[in-house]
Amino acid sequence: MGRLENKVALITGIGGGMGRDAARRFAAEGAKVVGCDLNADTLAETVEIVRAEGGEITGFAPLDVGDAHAVEGWIDEAAGIYGGIDILYNNASIQRFGAIDEISVEDWDFAIDMELNLVFYAVRAVWKHLKTRGGGVIVNIGSIAGTRGVEFMPQNAHGAAKAGVINLTQQLAVEGGPHGIRAVCISPGFIQTPATSFLVDNPPPAMKATWDRIPLGRLGQTDDIVGAAVFLASDEASWITGVNLVIDGGGSVLG
Repeated sequence: MGRLENKVALITGIGGGMGRDAARRFAAEGAKVVGCDLNADTLAETVEIVRAEGGEITGFAPLDVGDAHAVEGWIDEAAGIYGGIDILYNNASIQRFGAIDEISVEDWDFAIDMELNLVFYAVRAVWKHLKTRGGGVIVNIGSIAGTRGVEFMPQNAHGAAKAGVINLTQQLAVEGGPHGIRAVCISPGFIQTPATSFLVDNPPPAMKATWDRIPLGRLGQTDDIVGAAVFLASDEASWITGVNLVIDGGGSVLG
């Protein structure tokens, strides 16, 4: 029996990268996955992969997780299909970067919308379903940029949004506890994905210097994050809530 056997798990952004790996891993652990993505083609690829591996998955696309009404409709429909929801995995986000005197107001607002507000939209929509279920788990993805300044590139909007995700998770843990709802956050360091491959191939010197200081001597992989998410979403973690788990190979302990 898998660690998530018969759990209904909603995962955002399953069209590739960490979201695709999360859909595969959660399904392999026995979850009934309901995923969404803005890109219908890449979502269809993920659905095909998961089903070929013997997993159960339903996909919704195109779906803009920055649209509160669309997210609520997706979550309500998923609850109707499976009779309830057990897990919400807020994976999707889109970043915008820039120095404080250079980033535009439009880029700032976009980053807050697509890294913080979208988490709020999904949590707000799923809350009533988790209460009806008698409990459940919310897994949010933060970032080490939400815990400190980052020297190798300006991450003002990104860091502010992810700090908001971390604090929102803590508040959700307090409000959700009486209802049996747990809320946890995972804050990755740099993770190798198709979207970050250009940086791995040709990193800026300051970024490379940061990587070289990682005590475990390698960059993060999507499995490093997804494996932690499986544990935190499972009943094995039933007394864990409100945490922000930093997964960065030990880099943050060096300051």
